[in-house]
Amino acid sequence: MFDNFIRGYKAYLQLEKSLSANTVQAYLHDVGFLSQFLSQTYEGLSITELELTHLLAFIELINGEEYAAASQARMISSLKSFFNFLILEQEIKQSPALFLELPKLQRKLPDVLSIEEVNLMLAAIDRSTPDGQRNLAMLETMYSSGLRVSELIQLKISNLYSEVGYIRVIGKGNKERLVPIGDDAVKYINIYKDTVRVHMPVVKGQEDMLFLNKRGAALSRVMFFLIVKKLAAQAGIQKNVYPHTLRHSFATHLVENGADLRAVQEMLGHQSITTTEIYTHLDKTFLQQTLKNFHPRY
Repeated sequence: MFDNFIRGYKAYLQLEKSLSANTVQAYLHDVGFLSQFLSQTYEGLSITELELTHLLAFIELINGEEYAAASQARMISSLKSFFNFLILEQEIKQSPALFLELPKLQRKLPDVLSIEEVNLMLAAIDRSTPDGQRNLAMLETMYSSGLRVSELIQLKISNLYSEVGYIRVIGKGNKERLVPIGDDAVKYINIYKDTVRVHMPVVKGQEDMLFLNKRGAALSRVMFFLIVKKLAAQAGIQKNVYPHTLRHSFATHLVENGADLRAVQEMLGHQSITTTEIYTHLDKTFLQQTLKNFHPRY
């Protein structure tokens, strides 16, 4: 959506703002990510029609991924800077990002699905279609193994070790780890791979990518975001559901059922146990709610 303005914006950051190469690259990445989201979510939307509500939908997307509050704040700063540039260029009269607020730098407990809600989402998938078979395999895999969105969409066929119940994933910082995968996820991956994917034309260079879109290329994060939001709505779930909700639910359900926190840390690929400890707080909330619901004196 912003392709015509990116080159000018890059020059603006380099020459007028004198920003470092790394900062320029980060700002351009953020604007490109927004452009991809808007193109796929609001087809035909022009730059002059862009409003705060469209940006808030994008913020909902990045809020659902594992971006630190500082990273989210940088993204919002990138967008504010970009729209100020467009005002200088007289492409727009007012910035739609004017009233975007920076996130508070504190940890927020994520929304979590119950096991029943996960099952409702899975049941909402139309398994009679090729896309449905793919989406079922993707959701089963994400909930079974607690993958990040980027790890899921970049999963390779050569990294499936289904005979021993493991998959190899590439996490943050290009770090590899082996993650267990459940029997149901393996079953639906094989169904998708052997009955749907095998008949698809594949873009050159992406032959090893497991999950493909209709054009035979790897699925984008934005597309998977839209798939999850649509399924949650079809399942009648009122919570704010996004792809990482399945990852949060995976970890929370493990902790609620007594899983060792360090084992959960290893499966999630967290560098620090402190990051994983958020799920102990979720567990306490679950216990408190259980007491409130079922204790006669609470």
